[in-house]
Amino acid sequence: MLRWTVTFLIIAIIAAVFGFGGIAASAAGIAKILFFLFIVLFLLSLIFGKRSID
Repeated sequence: MLRWTVTFLIIAIIAAVFGFGGIAASAAGIAKILFFLFIVLFLLSLIFGKRSID
């Protein structure tokens, strides 16, 4: 999922450089949503992950 975030971020940067405002905004929005979703899933996996106590 982090790979998709980076992909959309790169698309947004390239589109912004070439002046495609709508495409850049859409790709940046998708990247932002995926990034926050990745952070939430990462934190949940840290909290609820199985830990062995020996």
